[in-house]
Amino acid sequence: MDEVANEDNQTGKESGEINGVPSLKGVLEGSLLAEKLRANIRFVLFATFLGILYISNGYSTEKLHRERIALEREVKDLRVESVTTAADLMLIRKQSEVIKRIRQEGLALEESKEPPVKLYRK
Repeated sequence: MDEVANEDNQTGKESGEINGVPSLKGVLEGSLLAEKLRANIRFVLFATFLGILYISNGYSTEKLHRERIALEREVKDLRVESVTTAADLMLIRKQSEVIKRIRQEGLALEESKEPPVKLYRK
């Protein structure tokens, strides 16, 4: 019986445990951690994979957010440009502006003094 107790004590000393309880020496040496790691290597690898996936997801989300902000800024600028262009076009289409431009260009066009006539089909 002493031999069995000595064997258990012997294996316990190697693993850093005394009577099934981890000893301070085993914890400080890291043997306890190494044993637990070897026993649960699949779970550790799975948890590591999930951690990497989580970090990657965070980076891709930040990238999409930055792209969204840039596109919103671009849409705002294009909307301002569109309104400005529409206002300029309305100004250019005014009759008085058309007459001014004709005179500036020196074209031989004259403004009609007669109002337009509607044609009817019978």
